[in-house]
Amino acid sequence: MTETLERPQQQHMDINTLLKNIVAHGASDLHLVSRSEPQIRIDGKLVPLNLPKLDGKAIEEMCYALITDKQKKHLEENKEVDFAIEIPNVGRFRGNYYYTIGTELAAAFRIIPTEIPSLDDLGAPAVFKEIIKREKGLILVTGPTGSGKSTTLSALLNEINLTEHKHIITVEDPVEFIHQNKKALFSHRNVGEDTKSFATALKFAMREDPDIILIGEMRDKETIEAALTAAETGHLVFGTLHTNSAVQTINRIVDTFEGSEQLQVRNMLSVSLAAVISQMLLPKRSKGRVAVQEIMINNHAIANLIRENKVHQLYSQMQLNQAQTGMQTQTQALEKLVKQNIVTKDDALRISTQPDELKGKIGFL
Repeated sequence: MTETLERPQQQHMDINTLLKNIVAHGASDLHLVSRSEPQIRIDGKLVPLNLPKLDGKAIEEMCYALITDKQKKHLEENKEVDFAIEIPNVGRFRGNYYYTIGTELAAAFRIIPTEIPSLDDLGAPAVFKEIIKREKGLILVTGPTGSGKSTTLSALLNEINLTEHKHIITVEDPVEFIHQNKKALFSHRNVGEDTKSFATALKFAMREDPDIILIGEMRDKETIEAALTAAETGHLVFGTLHTNSAVQTINRIVDTFEGSEQLQVRNMLSVSLAAVISQMLLPKRSKGRVAVQEIMINNHAIANLIRENKVHQLYSQMQLNQAQTGMQTQTQALEKLVKQNIVTKDDALRISTQPDELKGKIGFL
């Protein structure tokens, strides 16, 4: 997996050359950290490149060339900055610059595919094509950083773009996938450049005649409240949270609010929630990674449990009548992948939120 890049001497390292080689390796991320050689992430694992170790000054010299004076000022004042950039003949990347040990710049880049995948390309469950047909509601795609949430969301929006004449506003920090208008009309907005905050963008989105709104990250109470209101008032809203299961997602949203507000939020959720897709990526036995997706679709029974604060019963409800509902638990998704010999038992158990249940399904030596 390691390979000497075109210019092995540190003083001649060029960020564009590094990013070109990352694309060539089929990696997902590039890390530049002081006192280490550049490292890339392939199939979820970090791989050091056969290059000289970097220092903060070398990283700064390479990386400052990619950002604007405004972004440099933001970095120096806030000690970190997020951005997205497209490099001709190389690709599109999400970047984050941050400081280590006080004064040394470090950088992380993630490759954003320029070709937006379809749901069929991802092998997504058939129910995904059904939930995006809703006129209103909140669809959440959740999971840890690097779990493929942005890719899944882009595929969902791509499916709408192919089939529906809708106005879609995306609010992201930064904008990652850029959709070409096919049947749908896209308005992409960068937080910090095109709008001051997620909450501000959502407030004014109501005056911009959207059919669908994508919120790159539901970070705070104000944004969550605005998303729920938008979903309740006739819009289809997509959002992300850093949670690992449907149950944890509901708890996270409710716990964001004060005790006296939680009843109202549970009532709003019970009405406006359409679906929660919680996913993680696992390395395949062969090359590449596969998405493990837990799917909860809101129905009368699910809504009642949310409204009555019986969230602990959601998992059991998700296991009922799945042929009709399209729901699946993470355990069922992992069991299927193990039995199809796509992933190992060890890897499945490593990410499982219900390891004892999974052991009973797949056995464990």
